[in-house]
Amino acid sequence: MPHSPTAPPRIVVIGGGNAGLSIAGRLHRARLGDITVIEPRETHVYAPLQSHIAGGTARASRAVRPQADVTPPGVRWLRDEVFTVDPDAHRVHLVSGGHLDYDQLVVAAGLRLAWDAIPGLPEAMAAPEGVSNYDLALAAKASPTFRDLRSGTVVFTQPPEPASCGAAAQKPLYLACDWWRALGVLDDIRVILVLSDPVPFGIPDVDRELHRVLDAYGVDVRYSREVRSVDATTRTLTIGHGDVEETLAYDVLHAVPPQRAPEWIAGRGLADPDDAHGFVDVDPETLRHRRFPDVWSLGDSARVATRPSGGAIRPQAKVLAKNLRAALRGGTPTARYDGYSVVPFTVSRGTVVFAEFDRWGKPQPTIPFWRSLSRERRSTWVADRRILPWVYWNLILRGRA
Repeated sequence: MPHSPTAPPRIVVIGGGNAGLSIAGRLHRARLGDITVIEPRETHVYAPLQSHIAGGTARASRAVRPQADVTPPGVRWLRDEVFTVDPDAHRVHLVSGGHLDYDQLVVAAGLRLAWDAIPGLPEAMAAPEGVSNYDLALAAKASPTFRDLRSGTVVFTQPPEPASCGAAAQKPLYLACDWWRALGVLDDIRVILVLSDPVPFGIPDVDRELHRVLDAYGVDVRYSREVRSVDATTRTLTIGHGDVEETLAYDVLHAVPPQRAPEWIAGRGLADPDDAHGFVDVDPETLRHRRFPDVWSLGDSARVATRPSGGAIRPQAKVLAKNLRAALRGGTPTARYDGYSVVPFTVSRGTVVFAEFDRWGKPQPTIPFWRSLSRERRSTWVADRRILPWVYWNLILRGRA
């Protein structure tokens, strides 16, 4: 049905996570139209807290709230799932069989955890020895597993990019090692970290700090290695690089799976056909689709040429809201996203290494004169563990921060 030019624009947001609710709240507060968020899950999870849950410094109950409670007031929540999008017809087709027409579409669908992309990984996670900070139940399972361990081999894996804050895979490692060190059993536990990259992160100042921490904990780091398969029965995993493979035995496996964009994004032309990862093909600065001017995207599913992270969403939401407002008024989007992203590494149970950077990997501290946040500090622990969760629930999801 054609949309009446006198009625408010119909704005559909796909995804009710951090990105989806952040932008929905901003658009509603700006009174830009009727906002509908499509999200199938009834429970909203504050993902960054899962690392603290796995590491034993937070309770699982602190990370979850009902989706209905966190959806911004005035925004309609449609509990359904997207089947496909027809950008030519301005229509979203739903798994339920229905559809939703839009005037402006914002894709904030995030990434999907591809557990089955590694043979044997789902079975390994179902076993008592399998844990992960990328799933709430597995993170809750990790906490007592690490707490009660006194000896053996623990393997941590970090997925290749693209991944949603992929370096967060290291955070439970540091929290667990600090716990074992405090108990005096760290020397009896062999800790192995499997990284797909030749460095811990990729920013020199941060890498120096992480190298120092890894050495202090005695972590055996296998750089430039990918996980190829896992055998839950024998408690082994195969890692490799090129033609070289190695089998590691474990008593506990903390794994983070490869990640990918939802398949429907590429299915109807929203992704660049040359992009193997299937991200929404937006201008990385304006966040507007390159071929469909009424389509926008932000968050992990957008092709914005920077490391995906929850902290990257806030500046993206500000830019997208300004540019969508300009477009609705017939103007040209002029706001620009510079690729800012942030990863806080909880390197102990009371200190954090804070990595803030742009899409070129250049440090970009929020406080310009405080350029040493990449050093291990107690003050940033307070921000990561206490302040940011409160800001998330009370301001970010409401489009107020």
